[in-house]
Amino acid sequence: MSHAENRYYIPHGSHWPIVGSIGLLLLMVGVSNWLNGHELGRWVMFGGVGIMIIMLTGWFGTVIAESQTGKYNSQVDISFRMGMYWFIFSEVMFFAAFFGALFYARNMSVPWLGGDSNNFFTNLLLWSGFESEWPTNGPGTIGGHFEPMGPIGLPLLNTAILLLSSVTVTIAHHALREKHRGVLKIFLAATFLLGFSFVYMQAFEYMEAYEHMNLTLGSGIYGSTFFMLTGFHGMHVTIGAIMLTIIWFRVVRGHFTPEHHFGFEAVAWYWHFVDVVWLCLYVFVYWL
Repeated sequence: MSHAENRYYIPHGSHWPIVGSIGLLLLMVGVSNWLNGHELGRWVMFGGVGIMIIMLTGWFGTVIAESQTGKYNSQVDISFRMGMYWFIFSEVMFFAAFFGALFYARNMSVPWLGGDSNNFFTNLLLWSGFESEWPTNGPGTIGGHFEPMGPIGLPLLNTAILLLSSVTVTIAHHALREKHRGVLKIFLAATFLLGFSFVYMQAFEYMEAYEHMNLTLGSGIYGSTFFMLTGFHGMHVTIGAIMLTIIWFRVVRGHFTPEHHFGFEAVAWYWHFVDVVWLCLYVFVYWL
């Protein structure tokens, strides 16, 4: 092992975490004030978004430069892989919490309110006359009348889009290993275009839900769990598609080799995770 291989690279002090913290603060303060009717909040939010874009661009550029100048050895590569493992695990737990909330509401809370409980006070005293059914707009029709989102149509199309994108990113990965740069560029581009297509279709689905189905975040427990699960997943798809786009530009510049391409692998892992979450979401939210 060379002397360089024995050295573990320690990054120098960076100002980007502070910049990112300021951007997140302005973003959250701006969104909360805008949602509460303060027009200034919108401009504060845009300022936060701008700072976040500057931070991400600068920080990504720093890390890429460190990688391209050979500062990362095999030990650093192992650390990166372990970090990505734990990051994806944390994301699994994140979505597990929302799926758990859906399970609890659907299989425990709603039946209890409908009288399926050893304690009859749950039904008689809390909400007498409540009928246990799913989807529900909440006891006492709190959420108003709405139509549930069916599995056919846009949800099925989006499922096909994400499954196809999982295939294209796998083909791109194999092409990278086999040094087929042309195939790599084409299929990686197809992957992030499919990802952005998914986001566009989901935005169109949300407009249909709000304008024609009266399905909103206020549509009882069904509406809140539906938009929380699909919304957070859509955010993850957006982030993944942006990362795939950045990786594509790096591929065009010849940054990766068959032996050293963890940046590509990490994004591919993340994308496969997003696909698996959507399959679970499609089954438990749209079908069941």
